[in-house]
Amino acid sequence: MKIIRRIVAEEFPFILACPALVWQVFFLFLPVCVLLLYSFFELIPGHWLGSFTLDYYRQIVHSRALWAILNSSILALITSTICFVLAYPLAYFLAIKVAKKLRMFFLFLLILPSWTSIVVQVYAWFFLLDKKGYLTQFLYNAGFISDNFHFLNSYGTILIGMVSAYLPFMVFPIYAVLERMDKRFLEASADLGANGRETFRRVVFPLSLPGVYAGFLLVFIPSFGEFAIPSLLGGSKYAFWGSVIVDRFLRSRDWRSGAALAILGVSIPVMLVASSFIVKKIIEIKKRREKKRLTAVKDQW
Repeated sequence: MKIIRRIVAEEFPFILACPALVWQVFFLFLPVCVLLLYSFFELIPGHWLGSFTLDYYRQIVHSRALWAILNSSILALITSTICFVLAYPLAYFLAIKVAKKLRMFFLFLLILPSWTSIVVQVYAWFFLLDKKGYLTQFLYNAGFISDNFHFLNSYGTILIGMVSAYLPFMVFPIYAVLERMDKRFLEASADLGANGRETFRRVVFPLSLPGVYAGFLLVFIPSFGEFAIPSLLGGSKYAFWGSVIVDRFLRSRDWRSGAALAILGVSIPVMLVASSFIVKKIIEIKKRREKKRLTAVKDQW
């Protein structure tokens, strides 16, 4: 069997990618194509597709749905930033300061809440932040809040739920980069007279930027389309992209407008990833050109 696997991997590598490719085609590519058809063709009774139109996108531009996309973008950006501020010290502590024998234990504690559904995690916050919840009652008995104070249905509560759900997605990429970092760089920096702050600023943080970049993408993209947490913790007070799409499809039955809104929302993370990839390639090209220029100058001397 090992010989057959080796032959397949060397001679027919595309076969190994077929299961993942089929999954992506049926559960990602085809649904997006259906949404595109629904959003760009008008509805004619008796026909599945009518003539090409942009009316559904014009309706979104001139409606409050566009503000829902903006609200989701702001929420995702704030969530990603808070997760970065909390995750980087934790990842640095686990990768640099904690002994290897204890790392797996702390990582297990970090990933343990992710074994449950996000809905279950949200209801756990209900038991804490409800008017008769444990945390609310404790703060009230301690005199920190008044009787009419409410945690739920607020923007801060939504952020608490978002950060608690997506914090591991920021910690693990940063931890992976820091853990693989050659520790001799730290020793060399200390030998050259740099203190801990300079070593972090000039050595550790630049080397960890790939993990930070991956963490931002892993947090921003799913939090942009998050529906359960804002709906359960924020109620109907705030309009976000996911909640508006659910309203268009399930309540108002306006599938064409909902499809257009979904395409607009999906295009934002796609453009974010594409632009970051382009910027990364431009920086790499500039570095290669600068390296060639320095090599040419060195050869002249």
